[in-house]
Amino acid sequence: MKLSKPAVSCCSSLLAGRLTPDEATHLAAAFRVLGEPARLQMLSLIAAQPSGEVCACELAEPLGLSQPTVSHHLKVMYEAGLLERERRGTWIYYRILPEKLAMLRESLS
Repeated sequence: MKLSKPAVSCCSSLLAGRLTPDEATHLAAAFRVLGEPARLQMLSLIAAQPSGEVCACELAEPLGLSQPTVSHHLKVMYEAGLLERERRGTWIYYRILPEKLAMLRESLS
């Protein structure tokens, strides 16, 4: 699922008024990505790292998932604009994009 990377203030608050069809579509797509328990666990593990980043190879064991499954979930979150990634040799490190999560949080306030 490919989402554009909008500015933090892309959407109105769900509780403050009526959403436009485009805003509703954008928010639904972003929340759909987070609707998978494994992805929420991954975000939690990444956020808990002192460096704020984690190598993809470090997520399979704590989550009890295969490496291809971990890679798939990370790719989906990356394409949704929730994560950024950096290749270092053969390893890929992921970091949370706080502005995207802030936009989702603000849409619920």
